[in-house]
Amino acid sequence: MSEQKTKSAAEVESVLAKGIRIFGEPILRKKARPVKKIGEEEKRILEAMARLMYEAQGFGLAATQVGIDRQLLVVDTGGGLLRLANPKIIKKEGFDVIEEGCLSLPQVVVKVKRPRKIWMECLNCDNKIIHFEAQDILSRALQHEIDHLRGKLIIDYASFRQRLLLKSKLRALKNKRK
Repeated sequence: MSEQKTKSAAEVESVLAKGIRIFGEPILRKKARPVKKIGEEEKRILEAMARLMYEAQGFGLAATQVGIDRQLLVVDTGGGLLRLANPKIIKKEGFDVIEEGCLSLPQVVVKVKRPRKIWMECLNCDNKIIHFEAQDILSRALQHEIDHLRGKLIIDYASFRQRLLLKSKLRALKNKRK
């Protein structure tokens, strides 16, 4: 028990100390593990993630972006903070193509086609499975963070031409983290 508690406290400290992972970190390409339940340690991790997201002036942050292999995410597009685990999209409707940025890919912008409206199923901080719908910017932010939990980045949506144009920026980001 004490080893598990110590590990969890260390994970939270790691979130705060190391900050947001930048392109090139292997964890950003990893499919995150589901969470069995949201306990006190997961709540601390989510709160630390929210602080980092707000400090970076982002709309969302996934646990893999802070080096934690768990299906946890935080999102706030102006309607209040959402802290979720094991998010699943169960229905999609409509599509938009909009430029997106990413806290793990600073100064990189990619046009991404995503459903305009989604219906979600996830675990909340009360360990209840909840269902809700999201549209427009909230829908886009949730989908972006779910992509992170699946090891997918916005550059994976880039056209061949756009990838060629981004090649030097991506190389610089990889070299910067070393």
